[in-house]
Parts: sequence; C-alpha cells; structure tokens
Amino acid sequence: MLKTQVVKAIYLCLFCFITSSFVPGPNTISPTSTPDERIDAEASLSVTGRSAKAFMAPKVKLNKQALLFASKYIKNNKECLAIIGQRSRKPFAIMDSVFNRYGLPLELKYLAVIESELKTSALSHVGALGPWQLMPQTARELGLKVTRGYDERTNYSRSTRAAALYIRDLYAQFGDWLLVMAAYNSGPRPVLNAIRQSGSRNFWALQQYLPAETRGHVKRFIAAHYYFEGQGSITTLTKAERMEYSKTVNALAVSRSALGMTSEKQPGSFQFRSFKAS
Repeated sequence: MLKTQVVKAIYLCLFCFITSSFVPGPNTISPTSTPDERIDAEASLSVTGRSAKAFMAPKVKLNKQALLFASKYIKNNKECLAIIGQRSRKPFAIMDSVFNRYGLPLELKYLAVIESELKTSALSHVGALGPWQLMPQTARELGLKVTRGYDERTNYSRSTRAAALYIRDLYAQFGDWLLVMAAYNSGPRPVLNAIRQSGSRNFWALQQYLPAETRGHVKRFIAAHYYFEGQGSITTLTKAERMEYSKTVNALAVSRSALGMTSEKQPGSFQFRSFKAS
C-alpha cells in the first residue's frame, strides 16, 4: 500500500513538472501583439534566471534637449520637488497599484507631480481638480462621481483609475508617450494639428506647433521623471528613440545570455513586461 502511494506521488510530481513547462510566464510577448506592444515590451525588458542574474538593462538616457531642460528645471525647482518627494510615498503606492492593474508604465505617476504636486485639493482656474487635474465633464465620462457634496476627483485611487483609462485611450490613439503627455494637457486636437502642420510625429520636431503651455508640460514631466528616477524610461522617449533603445537592450540581452550559458551551462529565462493599449 505504501509503495503504491509513493509511486502515485512520484507520478504526480512528474506530471506537475511537465505541465508547468507549458504554462506561459507572466508579462510575456504574445504572438498577436501589435508592433507598438512589442516595442514597449522589449524596451522594458527584464531578465531572470541564474545565468542572467547579473544582467542589468542599460539606463534610458535623455536626448540633449530633454537633458538640458531637465537640468535647469530641477535646479530651479529643487526645494519644491524635495517637498513633493517627502509626501509622495502613499500617493505613489496607490498610483503604482492602479497603473500595474491596467498594464501601464508606473512612471506615469510623475505626470501627477507636475499636474498638482500630488495634492488632492489642487484646483485650477478653469475648474480642473485633484491630483490628476480632471475637468468635471471629463471626470464624469470616465466614471467618477462629481457633485456638490462629493467629488471623486480628490480620491487618489479613483481619480488615478480615471486618469489611467484616459491615458490608455490617448496611447491607443497616438502610440507615443510624449504625444500622450501633450494630449493629456491640451486635448488631442492641438496635437493632431501639430502633427499635420509639422509633418512629423516626433515631439521634438513638432513642439513649436503646440501651445506653449503644452510643450512646457511635456518637458516638465520629463524633468520630474528624471528627478525621481535619475534616468528616463519608455515614457520619456519618442517612438523612434524607444525602438532604438529596444534594439540596444535586445543585443545586450543576447550577449549576456550567451556568456551566461557558456560559464554556467544554464539557459537564461527572458521575460517581457508588455503594455496593452486596449
């Protein structure tokens, strides 16, 4: 009887081991992913496994224009940014949770830094309220309750969910994070007009056709991101820059993988965190 139970246990373990190898890991690239999804997935490459444990993706560098602006902005706003940083722990934790749930880059939380300094009570002269500075009608369209007695725009979790939905829709439309930042500030139409007038979808080429407030808004997001992260991310790159970074990361990953397999005789496991635009 005991022997039979042992045999059954062995077969069960063997079955679990075999079937587990066919279960796809989290954050992998789907064969049906769109080109944009693959670009974002590859650009946020992370490597796991014993042979690849020493792998570190290269820093995301800002281009000269972005770095120059970020340096000046941080120098002129260092005290304010430090104060925001001191009260950022709880808001960032909530925002990270929401963005992770929607498969969006966590670095998008820095948009709230320049929108409201993370203040739930922040109110603009045109009526935008809360950490994400949502207008009443926009907030209602995104599912928030906005009444005289209760306004969910001041709720970190619910307002971030609304902002995530809006940002996701903008990304589906533009496919470029810097253009998303511009459209979040001005609405899609001025960005579409700038694309048409410039003949380009590169923020740095079309910025002169955007309202001054909007182009400054995009640059302030990049600067705030750089202050908190010490580098850029896929959200601070144009689509072309993102593709170039993806190539660099992939080449480095392949190189490190080969070295790891040679030295340890262990194959590495590569996983991608993909962004879903819809």
